[in-house]
Amino acid sequence: MSRHVAVLMGGWSAEREVSLVTGQRCADALEAGGHQVTCIDVDRDIAHRLGALERPPEVVFNALHGRFGEDGCIQGLLETIGLPYTHSGPLASALAMDKPMAKRFFVSAGIRCPDGRTAHRTESGCPADWQKPFVVKPGSEGSSVGVRRVLAECNDDRLRDSDFRYGDDVMIESYIPGRELTVSVLGDRALGVTEVLTSEGFYDYRNKYTAGRSQHILPAPVPGEIAARAMEMALAAHRLLGCHAVSRADFRYDDTGGEPGNLYLLEINTQPGMTPVSLVPEQAAHAGIDFNELVCWITEQARCER
Repeated sequence: MSRHVAVLMGGWSAEREVSLVTGQRCADALEAGGHQVTCIDVDRDIAHRLGALERPPEVVFNALHGRFGEDGCIQGLLETIGLPYTHSGPLASALAMDKPMAKRFFVSAGIRCPDGRTAHRTESGCPADWQKPFVVKPGSEGSSVGVRRVLAECNDDRLRDSDFRYGDDVMIESYIPGRELTVSVLGDRALGVTEVLTSEGFYDYRNKYTAGRSQHILPAPVPGEIAARAMEMALAAHRLLGCHAVSRADFRYDDTGGEPGNLYLLEINTQPGMTPVSLVPEQAAHAGIDFNELVCWITEQARCER
């Protein structure tokens, strides 16, 4: 059924450029599926702009990444307007974006996560008070924005002013050696397990979105019991936070002591990227779902929660 879909993209978060790519690709897929599409580069006047469209949209495809777009804010606005939208609702989005809070939920449900603590801006310049190696990351950002590793050979374990450029609080987590794994959930199904390899450094923003800087191996060459466990954990995390339609769970797999190793959930993403180098479209294609079909299916799941 043809519908008028407003694709929200861009915005003002640290992930604006990635959102523009995601949004345009999804808009093209929706047009190929026979839908009328209006692309909107979101600003703080978005409610007025949606209401001023000559033909009111019947559904919103949320292609925003980062703050305001995937932290429950735009979801709450759309709930207030009464306009169905894709992906997760306000509560699940807010919980997933708040990494310390999400971790509390995961740990309480028996899902293994790296040990860690939060630190406030007032601790800038102080030792992190955490055994090296560890990772410092913003409490509420995506795409590895602002993530810094402090490895064993590093002589300086102090928190920096730059660690707090995205907020007053950061997470300090034990660094988990081993391998990077990710699992996409579509509906009530985990699609598969991908291992991510980088030629230099770790899977940071640059390596995620620059073609040729990372390699995705699907299916991941891990023991069957580990692959099954990763998919179970991803689905459990998706359900625990109340995610809707699609999510992506990121893991570290520590096999440095031999197989089978230990699996740690890092975080869950309720607005996974849909760029040419993104992981969800790759896993969907591996499962027999092409990109246009994936985008149209996500759109069909659009709803208001209340």
